[in-house]
Amino acid sequence: MGRSRSPTLYDVAKPLLFSLPPETAHETVHLGLGAVRGTRVESWLRRRLAVDDDRLAVEAFGQSFPSPVGVAAGFDKNARIAPVLAALGFGHVEVGGVTAERQAGNPRPRMFRLAADRALVNRMGFNNDGADEIGPRVTEHAAALDVPLGVNIGKSKSAPLESAEDDYLYTYERVSDGDFFVVNVSSPNTPGLRDLQNRDRLASILGTLRDAGADPLLVKLSPDLGEGAIEDAIAVVNDLDLDGIVATNTTTRRPVSLQSPNATEEGGLSGAPLERHATGTVRFAAERTDVPVVGVGGVASAEGAYAKLRAGASVVQLYTGLVYEGPTLARNINRDLLELLERDGFDSVADAVGADL
Repeated sequence: MGRSRSPTLYDVAKPLLFSLPPETAHETVHLGLGAVRGTRVESWLRRRLAVDDDRLAVEAFGQSFPSPVGVAAGFDKNARIAPVLAALGFGHVEVGGVTAERQAGNPRPRMFRLAADRALVNRMGFNNDGADEIGPRVTEHAAALDVPLGVNIGKSKSAPLESAEDDYLYTYERVSDGDFFVVNVSSPNTPGLRDLQNRDRLASILGTLRDAGADPLLVKLSPDLGEGAIEDAIAVVNDLDLDGIVATNTTTRRPVSLQSPNATEEGGLSGAPLERHATGTVRFAAERTDVPVVGVGGVASAEGAYAKLRAGASVVQLYTGLVYEGPTLARNINRDLLELLERDGFDSVADAVGADL
């Protein structure tokens, strides 16, 4: 957009953060955000960064979103800083992935910057505090937040695939105070997890959670699925009358355009190189189901968010963009979305959803 950007504190801090290993930088940011939680600084951030405009509001899977831009799972794995993320102007926060068991994850280093490509590669391995510890934090945040709180639920590494239903159920029962629930069967960093995307296993897991009262219930798909596998997953969503689809997770593919040496690292690729493919997956899903689609993958600007909305996403999420653009990103996207809506004659974000279908 044409709006000029004044230098921010993050512009000053970014070179220092990028001199640190990526996971160390992430932990440093978490400490900083955690330190302002519940203070006047958090209130100041909310006044400064939240864009209060009814045109941005969206209704999806029974939830009211004050803006369509949310934080994707993985940024706040342990549900410690959700209130501060909301104060940055995000319209929802998805925490996790949460597993039944506490997990250390894969050995470090397990996160890598691809700065030239504005991307990340991670093989974190669902490191988190476990459902027993995270559950009370979800309860606390859900009661206090004025934006929806989603919980991403993953499978414990030690749980056999044949016991996946019980493992997911254990986690859900401890985080059930969330506002919506996303079943993660698409992370590339837990051995065998993607095998659960086949139609029968997926139906069994989702049906178990639906019977337990998980509502709204969404499933997160891999961008590496073929069209037939995506259609099978959508058929399960439709057959079980689920509430939504998250498209997409990270990818194990490596586009030939990547320039960074870290492109050879194993793990899931996120960020700008995934953007176009993720938007295509959003469109593919939205054309085949009436349930809301959450668009994820490479969002770092209003134009990118708008493309996913027009492709059929009801709301969008980001993570990697926050790393590269900093804490004013949600505000900037929301402001610029309003300009895009005006330019194209839409009265609201809701009117623009699916405009390109």
